Amino acid sequence: MRTLFLNPPSFEGFDGGASSRWPASREIESYWYPVWLCYPAGMLPDSKVLDAPPHKVSIEQTVEMAKQFELLVLYTSTPGFHVDVKMAEMMKDVNPKLKVAFVGPPVTTEPEKTLLGTPAIDFVVRREFDYQIVDYAKGKPLEEIAGVSFRKNGQVVNNPEAPAIENLDALPWVTKTYKRDLDITRYNVPFLLNPFVSLYTSRGCPALCTFCLWPQTHSGHRWRLRSADDVANEVRYAMEQFPQMKELFFDDDTFNYRKERTIELCKKLQPLKATWSCTSRVTTDYDTLKAMKEAGCRLLIVGYESGDPQILKNIKKGATVEMAQRFTANCKKLGLLIHGDFIIGLPGETRESIRKTIDFAKKLDTETIQVSIAHPYPGTEFYDYVKKNNLITIDAMTDDMGHQLPNIIYPGLDQGELVEFVERFYGEYFFRPRVIWRIVRKAVFNNDERKRLTKEAREYMALRSKRKKFVADHKAAAKTAPVAASSGD
Repeated sequence: MRTLFLNPPSFEGFDGGASSRWPASREIESYWYPVWLCYPAGMLPDSKVLDAPPHKVSIEQTVEMAKQFELLVLYTSTPGFHVDVKMAEMMKDVNPKLKVAFVGPPVTTEPEKTLLGTPAIDFVVRREFDYQIVDYAKGKPLEEIAGVSFRKNGQVVNNPEAPAIENLDALPWVTKTYKRDLDITRYNVPFLLNPFVSLYTSRGCPALCTFCLWPQTHSGHRWRLRSADDVANEVRYAMEQFPQMKELFFDDDTFNYRKERTIELCKKLQPLKATWSCTSRVTTDYDTLKAMKEAGCRLLIVGYESGDPQILKNIKKGATVEMAQRFTANCKKLGLLIHGDFIIGLPGETRESIRKTIDFAKKLDTETIQVSIAHPYPGTEFYDYVKKNNLITIDAMTDDMGHQLPNIIYPGLDQGELVEFVERFYGEYFFRPRVIWRIVRKAVFNNDERKRLTKEAREYMALRSKRKKFVADHKAAAKTAPVAASSGD
């Protein structure tokens, strides 16, 4: 079956499916590669990957493409799910023979709700979907494919779970699919060197963070590794095929989880002289970081999450504030840059814990930061916690542009305050003399960097204005609420 693998158009600038770590629009326009879709696409020579958001392909253009294919595989996300369903319905209207499969966390956690909600979706594949999609496209009946859910006689049939893919070296290189279907100059992440190319060296994550979507709903906690030789060979291929590439990004859930494996991989990467960045935990020791730096590592994305010790325990982070401080000091000593990720609104959050986190981030003083609002995605332990404690609201988790909005309320900490704290966090962090100088220095000596920073500043200020309005509206509503409640007496 001629197959279209689709990361669909959604909100403007929304990169919520495929491979983005946090399914929402960013403060600054960013696009990650649809890595998951590119694996099965690489096993079907006549297929096509359409990554609509970065390639600026409209809904109308996408719908028109449905006429050319027999099977649609759409990677969906919780915030964009309702838009994705409408997309599937429109594509089926123009091609009634089109078979539609949805993949991604929402359909893994709620296959019955998905399939009974619309006739446009023929089946879903829960968790990893590489071989299941290929088998179906080659003619294997749904009844014989593990991990698939489908309708039969008005009921949803959930086939037994599929085992995790153990031999990752047997999978195709995603970079070959990029070469065939994607324009790498369309992908942009502010803290990476652009253009960049991303790929995985492993799947799954042994860490037990309660909020993290992917290991709990998609890739699993079992950590599976590609061989060092296979990774090095793909890196070599990428360097040859994409001479304009300035950086590789290893987008694993956690790249350097085990010291021995990381050092082995670095020995293979060092002779290639590639510049690369990756994800990292603060548990990584100095010797491992040193090996990474010597092998070409430039920057690490690090999930610090919180500066409050109790919050870290609540989310089962498996790391401490002291570890984070030691790790950051080691990175600075070695000349490794850090993009630090922090989250506002995790279980147990208070004004005091948020203040600790802001002060902690300023003390760490990493190159850049991202501050996210905690979102309890279905299928995560965090979601079960807020449901059990009646902390979740019926409000949308994004605004009409796909930017994060809080859908949880803690005692003494309402939604307006959570958004206000995000803005306060960014303001206190970036409007410090040392950080301003860091940014200005880049702009002064690099014309491309100046253009990029100007664009990012405009995008951020526009979102900041929207957030301030959200906060103001919540404060106004809070003032009028007691009056409204007494007017009916």
